Amino acid sequence: MAIEHDYFGIIASEPGGGVYWSENIDVGEQSVSVDLSAPDESDITEEALDLAAAMILALEGFDLRSREAMLSEVDDRTSEVTEYIVQAVDELGESIEDVLVDQSGDRDVDVIRSMTLLSVGFSPHQHGAGEPFAVFEYSLDADQLDGVLLVAYSSDGEVTGVTSED
Repeated sequence: MAIEHDYFGIIASEPGGGVYWSENIDVGEQSVSVDLSAPDESDITEEALDLAAAMILALEGFDLRSREAMLSEVDDRTSEVTEYIVQAVDELGESIEDVLVDQSGDRDVDVIRSMTLLSVGFSPHQHGAGEPFAVFEYSLDADQLDGVLLVAYSSDGEVTGVTSED
């Protein structure tokens, strides 16, 4: 079977019942990998697909909100955002100047502004379930750093957490 949606078109089911859709979307001046997946087609509602499509159409605004969420955590020296920044600065050393797009004098702000949005993953089966509906993945320098920061959103468009992953 397959699901048909105005934005996503036909989303084919995979063997085993799961569904997957992906596309590269331009966000500002960068191309971002966007995907939508669910383990079972029957768990996806039309409303969840509509919400995912609306978020994709507003990716630039969600990118800004993600960066604001990261910035709100830099005052907490034990936050995963702060730990990511410290690790990135240590790993990149003096070459960090090469990846910073802006140098305001506030290292934390400059790092967050300079991070690249790598991908956005949607889990429409998590609509209203309390689990992340969308996850935005960021890196300061994907070629030189293993770690990323992940900003999770609920299906109502609220940031539910910022975590790091190696």
